[in-house]
Amino acid sequence: MTKYKPIGIFDSGYGGLTILKEIRKQLPAFDYVYLGDNARTPYGTRSFDVVYQYTLEAVTKLFSMGCELVVLACNTASAKALRTIQQNDLPHLSPNKRVLGVIRPSVEEVVSITRNGHVGVLGTNGTISSLSYVLELNKISGNKLEISQEACPMWVPIVENNEIGTPGADFFVQKNIRNLFSADELIDTVVLGCTHYPLLSETIKKYLPANVFLVEQGSIVARKLADYLNRHPEMELRCSKQGKMHYYTTEQPETFDERASLFIDEVVQSQKIHI
Repeated sequence: MTKYKPIGIFDSGYGGLTILKEIRKQLPAFDYVYLGDNARTPYGTRSFDVVYQYTLEAVTKLFSMGCELVVLACNTASAKALRTIQQNDLPHLSPNKRVLGVIRPSVEEVVSITRNGHVGVLGTNGTISSLSYVLELNKISGNKLEISQEACPMWVPIVENNEIGTPGADFFVQKNIRNLFSADELIDTVVLGCTHYPLLSETIKKYLPANVFLVEQGSIVARKLADYLNRHPEMELRCSKQGKMHYYTTEQPETFDERASLFIDEVVQSQKIHI
């Protein structure tokens, strides 16, 4: 009997479901476990140390559930915890397992797309203040890009309270995009540095200049994960393939199941878990 070794998808809340949705489209044969730390969300306003500790606890839990590979489908966790976990914790925690993030794949896409080297980043306070996108963009491009950032603290509450398409959503989206382009009117590529933001993409596109390319993470991360598994057949073989999907939350399952439907097109039945 094949051992159950799902790919773990972790987020502080619901946004990672937009990543999971695209990954399952790209790689439907694999088994998946989604873990949302809804009881302790949001991560965006928390310190590096707290985000790191929470993320490490979640990764450790997913490893204990059989995951050989964990994707941090959360920009804040990727920004504040990924590197420390990869470099300091994995070697003694479980050296043969892997933890991947969403920032590096997104940055690689941005660098390949921009025509004039002027890039904008929209994200939570935590992601923006971490400078993770700036550092990664500079590293990959050799410091050849002009990068502007804008924190959008109201966008996640708008999405989670199902206020998409309301005048309030339009007000805050227009305000933040105006601020971004006030910093650099030559921006030709904008990356959505939060997994909630794709749900606002239609509103965002209304206020972006027509020639600006909008980079959404889900399909990019899915494609990069498929490429990673192709380049690492030893990991691909260790992940089970029965097409199973399980959802876990640290909050009340009823609340999670109801809100999850905003992010993923299926009925969700989650279980409560302690990490």
